[in-house]
Amino acid sequence: MAAGSYLDEARNAALAFGDSLLGFARPRLRIGVTGLSRSGKTVFTTALIQNLVEGAKLPVLKASAEGRIARVRLVPQPDPEIPRFPYEAHRAALSGPDRRWPDSTRRISELRIEIDYERAEGWFKGPATLTLDIVDYPGEWLLDLALIGQDYASWSAQAVADARKAHRLAIAAPWLEDLRQRDPAGPADELAAEAASDVFKAYLAALRADPEAVAVTPPGRFLMPGELEGSPALTFAPLDLPPGVQPQAGTLAGLMAERFEAYKRVVVGPFFREHFARLDRQIVLVDALAALDAGPAALADLETALGQALSAFSVGRNSLLSSLFAPRIEKVLFAATKADHLHHSSHDRLAGVMSHLVARAAARAQGAGAKVEAMAFAAIRATREVRIREGREELPAIAGVPEAGEVVDGEVFDGQTEAAIFPGDLPERPQAIFDPDALRWLVRAPRFRPPLVKPDAGGRLAPPPQIRLDRALEFLIGDRLG
Repeated sequence: MAAGSYLDEARNAALAFGDSLLGFARPRLRIGVTGLSRSGKTVFTTALIQNLVEGAKLPVLKASAEGRIARVRLVPQPDPEIPRFPYEAHRAALSGPDRRWPDSTRRISELRIEIDYERAEGWFKGPATLTLDIVDYPGEWLLDLALIGQDYASWSAQAVADARKAHRLAIAAPWLEDLRQRDPAGPADELAAEAASDVFKAYLAALRADPEAVAVTPPGRFLMPGELEGSPALTFAPLDLPPGVQPQAGTLAGLMAERFEAYKRVVVGPFFREHFARLDRQIVLVDALAALDAGPAALADLETALGQALSAFSVGRNSLLSSLFAPRIEKVLFAATKADHLHHSSHDRLAGVMSHLVARAAARAQGAGAKVEAMAFAAIRATREVRIREGREELPAIAGVPEAGEVVDGEVFDGQTEAAIFPGDLPERPQAIFDPDALRWLVRAPRFRPPLVKPDAGGRLAPPPQIRLDRALEFLIGDRLG
């Protein structure tokens, strides 16, 4: 092992030891929240905090159902170098007649809450406090962790192969054309590196903007460079290297390889050491409905991305010594969002699709002692269930207010008018989603506005309705409120 790796391990151990000592004084959990593109990560984090702080009814969260949660409060931000999650601004965006979904965050943020509760059993029965640190970060950063185990040649080969897949060819065409003009054995030209990087970044941006491209190709920081914009660590791109050929010093490929390693050292390594390695629990949000709509190729991409995400976790059940010196994420929840876009009769089927997509990767994690679960939920329910008549048949449907400009059956909505829609059915067998001869499992649901929540007699706004958010909370923190 290299000296740098030893230093990294020592640094991680020191951080873990400090966290653990604080945890003995007052129990604490660090929960990572991330999500792939358009999965509703910011909405989930906002709803989670709001439901806890405002004392919403959460029947599946055992401590809440038993009346053992006395108070939940926001407390000062624990880490001065991490931006605070703007909970109040997001909550305000979701409420009132001008309600709108909050803007997605493009950086790491954090919020701390404290939960005063009564222990239900055991030697320490009585009042206690759980400190909950919620760490919110972009899903692209999670997928970047897979780069740690790759070299430039293998990463390039994978990126080029992915771009040549049939369902990506149209988006990738400009980059693939540019790639054909790049000679990996040519001179290490700075301007050539910048030009190649710019075209590759444009491809990544187009890929992310495509509603059918649900998986993200790293490096994720290319699309959210922050203070590193224009730096050499963010100025590289894949090249089409011959099989088995390694980049040589003084060539364009050699320059790209050096910068690939710099990216891992400057961007990926610090994120892993300072944030990711300190997490206790993790939730990964996924817009599985978009992948179902896009078809088997997009679902295959999503399955690969989720496998890479799970492999990034140093998972396993914590022992006393491991929690002190080398903590591992012991619970990982993969959640299919936007369950409110389906009738409740399809919610379990959506959860089954999510379970199927992570099955192989989850088996490896569970073998190491981690607990992995998949479910479907809606952190904020934007629809209600109705029944509509189509000919002589009555169909289970959903109703909500589509956002302005959304089109349903040729009708353009104004953002004020409610629509009732039959969203379609998901297959009973999750394996059927990969059948290339099957029709797409189309979910006919537009983007809905957040629900209008009316104040009570005292003028207070209750948290918006949700679907199975309490079940997610029980998985993530229920055992620490026992």
